[in-house]
Amino acid sequence: MKGDRVEIVVDAGDTTRTYEVVASRAGRRVETAVRRGVVEVSEVTRTGTVVRTARFMATRVLALVEQPVPREDASEVTARPLREDPES
Repeated sequence: MKGDRVEIVVDAGDTTRTYEVVASRAGRRVETAVRRGVVEVSEVTRTGTVVRTARFMATRVLALVEQPVPREDASEVTARPLREDPES
């Protein structure tokens, strides 16, 4: 969803660097994958097309923080009947 983001903290020798990948438009999401010693963070459309990808060596990644957009909680939504109950 728009606003989902992933922060990646990478060891850069004597310091650390922080990178962010953000779902920039409505309907996009951010996916993470760890394959063959590489961490991939991609912004993906609804159809599954990759818009952009950030790749990091897994041995250098210190932290991977996923920060989803707060969703509307189901308990906050009040359900009401569609029509009057004939028995009441």
